[in-house]
Amino acid sequence: EAVGLQTGKRTRLNLNSAPENSGINFIRADLAGKPSVNLRSLDLGASLSSERRTTLGSGALQIQTTEHLLAALSGLAIDNVVVELDNSELPGLDGSAKGWTELLKRSGIIEQDAPRRYLKIDEAVWCASEGSFIAAFPDDKFRVSYTLSYADPSVGTQFYSVAVDETAFKKEIAPARTFCLEAEVLELLRKGLGKGANYDNTLVIGKDGPIKTALRFPDEPVRHKILDLIGDLYILGMPIIGHVVAIKSGHSLNMELVKKLKENIVASDQ
Repeated sequence: EAVGLQTGKRTRLNLNSAPENSGINFIRADLAGKPSVNLRSLDLGASLSSERRTTLGSGALQIQTTEHLLAALSGLAIDNVVVELDNSELPGLDGSAKGWTELLKRSGIIEQDAPRRYLKIDEAVWCASEGSFIAAFPDDKFRVSYTLSYADPSVGTQFYSVAVDETAFKKEIAPARTFCLEAEVLELLRKGLGKGANYDNTLVIGKDGPIKTALRFPDEPVRHKILDLIGDLYILGMPIIGHVVAIKSGHSLNMELVKKLKENIVASDQ
């Protein structure tokens, strides 16, 4: 049980094992009938991608800030799980995927008999919007390369590239925390965001560097962007074999790529 970063609401969450090929399921235990969202059958056209976080579902059935848990599930190669929560937003923990990764490892990961399904990128797929770009290219592994660029010199331009496997994810990506500029804080609060954020779960970067904390990596912001992207890509409900290259991409553009990739999955199933 912990507080959501954006809503500030306290959420109790349970993770339960699931049968082979059942996929990743979110259940809202607080709503009548306990409605659920299954990633593989999710209608992405009706789903939301909100500012500063990814929201799945629509109307009352919303699951907010899914990206950190989904990144951990992706990084640990977990395909089938039931995530039951009693509020609209997943707990923020320390603002990274480190806590989720440790929790999942402690819970125990069961190897199942069914073969994993992968989405292999056979030809380039890309999206662009207002100076941001994201593409998936053929590759023999899952790789992510990200370029972050802020006018504010306290962040500046950062680049990181990683071949994502469990070891690299746990060591190089999972500990990277969500971040914002000190100059953004008042505007985010005015928009009703960041109600659960504090210096323990959010890397707040001032003109002289991080406030009341130290960087976990010299380039922690760009690594967190990769963490978010890995989580958003796992909305596909299966791992990718391909190289995803992003420049200044956020949740909305990530979701546009996911929608295009989902079309390829649907086509291959027919």
